[in-house]
Amino acid sequence: MKFLCIGCDTVMDFTERQLPGDGTFAAVFSCARCGREVAMLANPMETQLVASLGVRIGGRTLAEQPMELVRQQLAEGRDDAFVEPAPASRGAIRWSDDARQRLANVPGFVRGMVKRIYSDYAAERGISLITPEVMDRARADLGLEGM
Repeated sequence: MKFLCIGCDTVMDFTERQLPGDGTFAAVFSCARCGREVAMLANPMETQLVASLGVRIGGRTLAEQPMELVRQQLAEGRDDAFVEPAPASRGAIRWSDDARQRLANVPGFVRGMVKRIYSDYAAERGISLITPEVMDRARADLGLEGM
């Protein structure tokens, strides 16, 4: 786990570890570029969990090779991660302008999944035009009203 400085997008350096004696621990990280600092305080239960895993906070880093592929993919991401399949795989389902506007209000990181849920719902029921009313009905039928 690494901490990133939001202001300058730099990996923060481990600076200090404190064990106050009340079962908690604190770690301080600082940004070498802008000097910002962030502190992390773990409660006694979290401290015990970390200790039971044999993790030592500060002073130990992993070599670059372990999980390098995973690190690289997480850092770079995939441009097509949330791209919808070609329309042919969804049949002839269309979206009304009102439904498109409503979908645009959904956070971008889940928009593709939400669109797929509504598209699947419509396809399974032979609905060719998704409207806000269809979206409301899908939310009720699928038990998603509280979301």
